[in-house]
Formats: sequence, C-alpha cells, structure tokens
Amino acid sequence: MASTFTVFFSLLFLLSIPSILSHPLDPLTPLEIKQVTKIIKGSRAVSLANLTFQYVGLDEPSKSTILSWLSNPTKEPPPRQAFVIARAYEKSYEFVVSLSNGSIISQHIYNGTGLPLLNLEEQSAANDLAFKYPPFIKSIKKRGLDIKDVVPSVFTVGWYGEKSMSGRVVKVLFFYKGGTPNVWVRPIEGIAVLVDLDKMVIAKYSDSEVVPIPKAEGTEYRGSKMRPPFAAETKPITVVQPHGPSFKINGHTISWADWNLHLAFDVRAGLVISLATIFDSIEDKHRQVLYKGHVSELFVPYMDPTEEWYYRTFLDAGEFGLGLSAISLQQHTDCPANAIFMDGYHANQDGEPVKLSNAFCVFERYAGDIAWRHTESAISGEVITEVRPGVSLVVRTVSTIGNYDYIMDWEFKKSGSIKFGVGLSGILEAKASTYTHKKQVKEDNYGTLVTKNTIAINHDHYITSYLDLDIDGEKNSFVKGKMKTMRTNGSTPRKSYWNMIRELVKTELDARIWTDKPIELLIVNPNKFTKMGNQVGYRLVPGSTANPLLLEDDYPQIRGAFSNYNVWVTLYNRSERWAGGLYADRSHGDHTLFTWTNRNRDIDDKDIVLWHTIGFHHSPSQDEFPVMPTLNGGFELRPSNFFESNPILNIRPPKPVDLPRCNATTP
Repeated sequence: MASTFTVFFSLLFLLSIPSILSHPLDPLTPLEIKQVTKIIKGSRAVSLANLTFQYVGLDEPSKSTILSWLSNPTKEPPPRQAFVIARAYEKSYEFVVSLSNGSIISQHIYNGTGLPLLNLEEQSAANDLAFKYPPFIKSIKKRGLDIKDVVPSVFTVGWYGEKSMSGRVVKVLFFYKGGTPNVWVRPIEGIAVLVDLDKMVIAKYSDSEVVPIPKAEGTEYRGSKMRPPFAAETKPITVVQPHGPSFKINGHTISWADWNLHLAFDVRAGLVISLATIFDSIEDKHRQVLYKGHVSELFVPYMDPTEEWYYRTFLDAGEFGLGLSAISLQQHTDCPANAIFMDGYHANQDGEPVKLSNAFCVFERYAGDIAWRHTESAISGEVITEVRPGVSLVVRTVSTIGNYDYIMDWEFKKSGSIKFGVGLSGILEAKASTYTHKKQVKEDNYGTLVTKNTIAINHDHYITSYLDLDIDGEKNSFVKGKMKTMRTNGSTPRKSYWNMIRELVKTELDARIWTDKPIELLIVNPNKFTKMGNQVGYRLVPGSTANPLLLEDDYPQIRGAFSNYNVWVTLYNRSERWAGGLYADRSHGDHTLFTWTNRNRDIDDKDIVLWHTIGFHHSPSQDEFPVMPTLNGGFELRPSNFFESNPILNIRPPKPVDLPRCNATTP
C-alpha cells in the first residue's frame, strides 16, 4: 500500500512540472536522431547501401557558449548540432550536422589507428553467421551438443603489434545453455569464429580441441527455479515518502535540496552529469562545482595468456558502449520503490532512434544514516543531543556487458559532497577444464578452480572517470598535499607529529599520481578565498587502487595506459573526453590520456580536468560462483574550504513519519 501511495505522488509531482525550452546539453531526441540520419543520407556523402551508424550523439556547444546561455536561460538556446561516426567502404566517416540549418557542417574520413564503437545489429549479425556454416555445425555435432542450446557472443580482439589493420574483425565464441541460463560458466572451448564486420563474412574458423563442458547442475540463479535449502528470509523493506519526493525534474534538469544538475544519456558514456551547482546561503547564490562528469573508459584485461584467451583485454566503454549496453531498470529491485525513471534514446545501425525505457532512475536514499550528530554531556546538568539524518540524492544506471553488470551511482549530499559508486556484479567469466580438484593442478591455470571442470580467470577492472570541476569558475589549480612525519624540538615529551606539506602542481606530468600513500588532492580556485584566507576548493577522496601488474610494453597496457596512474589532471580540451581514445577498438594507444599528458601542458590557474581511476585486482573465489555478489568501490569529491562553515547546520531535521514500529521479538 505504501509503495502504491509513493508512486501516485511521484506521478502527480511529474505531471505538475511545466515544460521548458530545450536545454543545450539535452541529449538528442528521437526526432533529432531521425533528422540527423535524413540529412546525412540525403547528402549522398557516402553510398546509402554501405552506410552504418556507429555513434550518433550531441555535438555540444563550447563551454563559453553554455555559460553565456546560463547567464540568461530565457533567451534562445544555442544551435543544436550532432556528431556522427558512420562506417562505409571499410572506412570511418565523421560528420558534424547542424540540426538548426539541416545541413552537414563538416565531414572527413578518419585515417588514424583504432575503430569505432560496435553497434548491436552488427554484433547480432556476426553471432548468426556460424549457425549456417557447415564446419561449425560439424564441430557442434562432434561434441554431441544440441545446436539450439548454443549461445554465441562477440569478443573484441585488441591490438598486438600489427603494423597495419587487418580488417575490422571480432571473434565469436560460444557457450552452452542445456538446462541453465548461466551460460558464461559453460563455455564451449576450442571453437572460435573470426568475423569481418565490414564484409559480414567469416574470415577464419578454428576448432582446436574438445574439452568437456562444465555441468549445468548447481549453476541456476533464477529465484523462481531455486530449490531448498533456502537462506533465512528477511521481511520486506521499503522507503515511504508520503508527500512525494523532494526533488523536481524539469526536462533533464534536477533540483534537490541546494543542488541543481543536468542529466543526459550518451550511447558511449551512459549517464552524463553536467552543470552541478550548489546554493550557498551565506553568499546567497548557486556556486559552480562540476561542469561535467561521466565514466570515460572501463579497462578489463584477463590474465590468461594462452591462445584461446590472450586477446580478452576489453575497453568496454569504447568498444561496446556503456549507454548501448545499459539495461531497463526495474522498480523494487534495481531501484527502490520511491524512484523516478528516465528514458534514453540512441540510434541503431540504420540511424533510426531506439528507446531504452528506464535508462536511469533518480531517488532519495535514506537507510538510517547520519549526516552529522553530537551528544554534549560536558555541560553540568544538561545533555544535548542533535542529529541530522543522512538523506542524499542518487542517480543510477546499470550496464550489462557480456557476463558483467556494472551498477553506477552518482550521489549528491547536503554537505556538498559528490560521490561516485560502482558495483561489479553478474557472473564470472570461466574456462572449461579437465580438473575436478585443486590437487590435480600442476601448472599455472591463471585463475581459481571454483567447481568441477570450471576455472574462473584472474582479471582486473579499471574504471576511469572524467571530472571537469569548475570550482567557482573555470580557472582552477591542482594542489597535492603530502603528510610528512616531523620530529619535535624536544620542548615536550612528544617526539614526533605529522604535518601537511602542500605543493602547487603546475604541469600535467607532475599531476600523474598514485594514491597508495597518504596524500591530499585538491582542485582549488586560486583567485577566491574564504574569510579566513583559505583557497576555496574540493578534495578528491580516492577510491580503491590497483597498481597495474602488466608490463608497460605489453600491448593491452599500452592501450590501457590511462591505468598507469589513478589521478591525472589535464588542460581542458573539448576533444579530450575518452581516456582510451575516440576510436578504442583495436587502437594502438596513441591517442589516450597517457599521450595527451605527455605534452606536459601548463595547468596552473587554467580550465582543467581531473581524471580518477578506481581499480580492482580480481582473483575469483568459490564464494563468487555461480553468481558474483556485488563488489563495491567509488570515490568522493568533498568540499574543502568551499563553504564558510558546515552547510548541514542550516538544514532543518525532517518531521518524523509515524509508522508501525518494528518488533523483532519472537512470538
């Protein structure tokens, strides 16, 4: 009843919002996607019979144009433009299209290394090829398998020193259903199909060996199919907001508490946060914090160097797209009952708009957390207790790329903090084996024997975020502080203490940092100070670190060199958004965050961008089979002398809601 009550007020709240002029950072609408396609096809720029669309997205106005419009948002928004990468004649074409004028502003052929994002239709077509290919059918029969239960999947192949590009190719590998939906732990070893995507033909076929497929028994994960024994059941839990949510959505703009921010959907980045500002009651105005934030790249190298596995070193955002791989979120499971959902749109291979319902959800999170509290009992005759509950705003999206599910949250707190959280879940990628017990293993198996005939392979995850912080304006500086142990002068019994030694970082090379030692990292506005004389800024509270263990000259590490450090700062450049390069598939690592910073540009008192990588070395365990409990990580952007005092102090505690009290007493 409470859930229905909340949903009703949520719908009432949404219907009451007036329409506004289109925001210049709004993602392309379905009509705009159609218009872009019509303009390009109508130009006869390339043969219509060969043209496929790989990326269609907003070509954003310059930052100065956006900020000028924000100063007077009632005026006409700047002209809308789209950026398109299309494929024809085995070449990548780039277009900038004016939606305002209905014309192509620029077009050229990309001649560099690397290939564009894969689209869903070509992946599906590549998967289908083998099922009409006689050698493949023969291989399946040889193994005694039912071809109707064979499940194909596309894998990118990377780059391993080839001097010239040998076609736009992927490998299709195969898995077996046969009584379970958990196909990722039942690989059909030995069979691989190399597909040329441009020609859509099988370029190479191999069947090297027959390895027994792991059994389906014990791999089921659907709740409706599960059988006893069951774990102890918990009673239902929900969040009730009897007066509806406290946030407002106007188009793609959200206001909540003192925060204003803009949300957009991008086929590559997934969720994009822009123009996050917070109201300062002391200064009586909204102050700039985050101009733009999104996941830039997701590097996942597996650690099996054998012929069947060595190429499995993925750049998930640039190859498969976090937006293209986003799933429709479900209420009560992916998102709580009080969530509001927003849709996303992308273009398919033919340039037609595709709707992704419930691409992300927005909700207020409260789980009994405390934002601030104190009990004062030192005053004679008094006990004073003051508490502020920790309520925050969360925007969530989930991308499923093959066997892995990435749950990504952007969380805004009333303290002024912005937190990014990522949850790694799904199913381990496994290798079939003849081993049934660890004592049989005599050589390196590159992972863990998690059940009979199944080895879960060691791998890494590196999630790199693009964070264009504009603290009270575009001109900012990067300051790092090291905690140094100091020896006392002997005037007291104390022998030592630590002090913070801060250093202004002036160039991009000096801004490459590993946070494996105590360190303070600040983005500050060097031209603005608090009344106490401190520079206003935001502190990065780093996430989990995972120093790369691959050799620097290993080809996957060359492509994923943005994981060489977990903190980078670059001079703002509108074209530098993708840490692994705009063309990530089969790239040579020559247009990446690593190569940009080799220019060693000046970053002091400039428009700068902070990049942060959180990493996980994943050595699988039996507890993660047959499905993987969510592994969480993240980072925080926390105010540092940004406010004159703690903004939570001015927040009134919410009035309590009278509900039936919980009683844990066993009757």
